[in-house]
Amino acid sequence: MRALHIITGLGVGGAEQQLRLLLRQLPMESEVVTLTDPGAVAAGIRSDGIPVTHLGMAGNRDLSALPRLTRIIRQGRYDLVHTHLYRACAYGRIAARLAGVRTVVATEHSLGEAEIEGRPLTRSARALYLATERLGTTTVAVSDTVAHRLRAWGVPAARIETIPNGIEARRFRFEQAARDEARARLGLPHDAFVVGGVGRLVPGKRFDVLLRSVAALPGARLLLVGEGPERAALERLARQLGVPDRVLLPGASGGEGPAGADGGAPVPGLPGLLAAMDVFASPSGEETFGISVLEALAAGLPVRHVTCPAIDELPAAEAPGARRVGASTAELTAELRGLRAADAYRLPVPAAVRRYDIGRTAERLMAVYTRLAGAAARPDAPSGRLTAPAERLTGSRAGRPHEVNR
Repeated sequence: MRALHIITGLGVGGAEQQLRLLLRQLPMESEVVTLTDPGAVAAGIRSDGIPVTHLGMAGNRDLSALPRLTRIIRQGRYDLVHTHLYRACAYGRIAARLAGVRTVVATEHSLGEAEIEGRPLTRSARALYLATERLGTTTVAVSDTVAHRLRAWGVPAARIETIPNGIEARRFRFEQAARDEARARLGLPHDAFVVGGVGRLVPGKRFDVLLRSVAALPGARLLLVGEGPERAALERLARQLGVPDRVLLPGASGGEGPAGADGGAPVPGLPGLLAAMDVFASPSGEETFGISVLEALAAGLPVRHVTCPAIDELPAAEAPGARRVGASTAELTAELRGLRAADAYRLPVPAAVRRYDIGRTAERLMAVYTRLAGAAARPDAPSGRLTAPAERLTGSRAGRPHEVNR
């Protein structure tokens, strides 16, 4: 079986990293097309021996990308196409059907109540999403929370498969030597109380709340791993609060030891950065899964989160080190102060981490692939030809639905 994965971009991000992990596990021939940004994760996928093609898409309204993508799919003679992230799902589903591919799977990574991929949901974005979703075979939801939102939008339950994200837990196992090395490279005192966070630096992650909470704890340090448009605002806030020397922003980390945000010496990879932390906080008010929380738990960190479907959907006994907290700065500050006083910064790896093993995720996805491929091979299976509504999306009116963010 040959599969083509289409994704909007391959910079460092949760969906992008999840794709790389899956490709390492799936027992099939795979290739990848990224519409834009062949960044750090693209380099990693290529180093794993998997071809990555950069489509060079200029923007949301670059309709010239559609025939190029269709040609790639047709020439590759793929058995299935799997799309990831909003723009790739919209273009990829249409292109796959134009190329005659019968099995088209999409993973919904980032559908929130009012946002998708951190950007506001508009009427046109929702309309395009639902129109192109009908061209697919199955939509994979990464949590029950996302599956519920898809059903509420009108996606038939029979077309939804819930397959949670997964992690390579062994990569994050705590080691004292890694902690010592990471702290030394970051300039952190060995006895400093370090609060950590991981994620894109965007407003929806609410890292400003975390920064204010850490600033309220004398001597505490904040190690915030990620990149994004809010970086400058967070640096400015740290100066306003008088704590710039207590806030570390080493940049994004794909787990392989990337260069520092200022182009200097490489910072530790994500496992080392987690080892350098004492507690982990996720102040985001809306998440579709919460993979960074799982990685922190795999590193033995106590976790405080505002929302995390990966944990919130499980019995509390499966992740005793994770606790859901209120969204205010005062509540998070109180929780961090209590953890500091407890002075117990490493916990046993909980059952929840084993539940979300990437190997299990790949097995479940492969089972879906096999079932769908078998159904597509039946003589009475649909031909994959575009229906009239879908054909209209590729015509003269296609520009309006593409006026969406991402």
